[in-house]
Amino acid sequence: MTAVASAPAIASQQAATDGPLLAHLLRRAGFGATPAELDSYCQRGYDATVEWLLHPEYRPGLDEDIIERYYIDWKESRNIEGALTETVYRMNGNAGARPLQEKIALFWHGVFATGLAKVLHEKTMLNQIDMFRQYGLGSFRELLAQLARDPAMIFWLDNNFNHKDAINENWGRELLELFSMGVGMDGQANYTEDDVQEAARAFTGWTIDDDNVASIPYGKTPWRFRYDADDHDDGAKTFLGETGNFNGDDVIDIICRQPATARFVSRHIYNFFVADDAPVPAWQNTPPADPEAIALLESEYFRSGYNIRAMLRVLFNADFFKSETARFARVKSPTEVVVGTLHLVGDFKFPRAGVLATALECRYMNQDLLNPPSVEGWHTGKEWIDSGSMVERINFVADELGNPAHSGIRSIVDRLTAGGESLGAADIVDGCLELLGWVILRDDNRAALVAQAAEALEGGAAPEQVILNTLRMIGSTREYQFA
Repeated sequence: MTAVASAPAIASQQAATDGPLLAHLLRRAGFGATPAELDSYCQRGYDATVEWLLHPEYRPGLDEDIIERYYIDWKESRNIEGALTETVYRMNGNAGARPLQEKIALFWHGVFATGLAKVLHEKTMLNQIDMFRQYGLGSFRELLAQLARDPAMIFWLDNNFNHKDAINENWGRELLELFSMGVGMDGQANYTEDDVQEAARAFTGWTIDDDNVASIPYGKTPWRFRYDADDHDDGAKTFLGETGNFNGDDVIDIICRQPATARFVSRHIYNFFVADDAPVPAWQNTPPADPEAIALLESEYFRSGYNIRAMLRVLFNADFFKSETARFARVKSPTEVVVGTLHLVGDFKFPRAGVLATALECRYMNQDLLNPPSVEGWHTGKEWIDSGSMVERINFVADELGNPAHSGIRSIVDRLTAGGESLGAADIVDGCLELLGWVILRDDNRAALVAQAAEALEGGAAPEQVILNTLRMIGSTREYQFA
């Protein structure tokens, strides 16, 4: 679908040409874009927008002083609701200024799945998400090193119970199986049980300080990483074919040099930023959906010294990403549905009561942030969808897009009606599709919306009401559930 040339939403031929591609980029590298933001990106151009996205550190984040002043429960760290609220609010608050930083934190939260169901220490979990924001676009080697020292992860996978005279394999196993290499690729295993045990030995002594500070009145004190040299196994170890007196950092160095790690990281990036692929447990015996794309990312992984920002730069500028077939090729995660819709309509950009109820929508749609179902994380793609979650998705989006009290919806209505000329049904439908991010509908669905809008206009309905109903109906379509 292409919006008709006379539709009042289109400001220029440049917007009509560049808008769909930039909207696609912002859905993947962020949580979508408002019409005003898309105008700005069109003026900036695609290449410059990619670089702008890749360097969030040059722009200020949320003003925590304002948050604490106007939403007194903001720093509440003694319950999951406070932690969940902070996570969703930060994603929405930074969706305009630092979209990729928030998106990469969500990405790594899904890969390095850690859950409050066991950790039961909210501030420590929030610190882990902050670590993903800080290191998520840098070196994968440094990210793994930070993860190995992360108190939430250490407790989640029992490395605080990993001692030189009684090793615990949980962290060593998941580091290899789910966090860096995967069980295998090209039909072959990537490591052995001996490698798991040797990795566990290398990480003995990597533990956390006890939570021995009272919780009241200031909330729980975050756990801290502590290295206990007396509890570290100093013996020689043989890991992935290399032998030495390895510590945890040495194991990470060896892991990062493996072709399997390049493949693992590349497939995760492709699955999250490009198109839904096979689930992780199938990767050993299931080739990538686009082998050439994965090979390109693998090459950049090594060329750049394991740099995630460099890999994303290659991805965002690649033909396979820019292709029209890549657009709307991923089922939106519940977080993308909720945060993307909030960003578009302009809600909860300022701290106020009610954000918790909205944050809980992610949970109702089957993505309980900070509490993934297992160390394997959430299964993506079509597995996001069942009859219950689909009802939640449609109702949430339709309610938000049809609410003229939202500043973003008011802006869309005013933009469509600004010219003062009589709007046709096709103009309204195509204008709404464009301003919602150049959404593409099947021909029969678009035709049904045009017919519905025409009937309403002929029946005397005000254009504003027809626009609101059209926005609501677009939000109820199958296509809106794809990014």
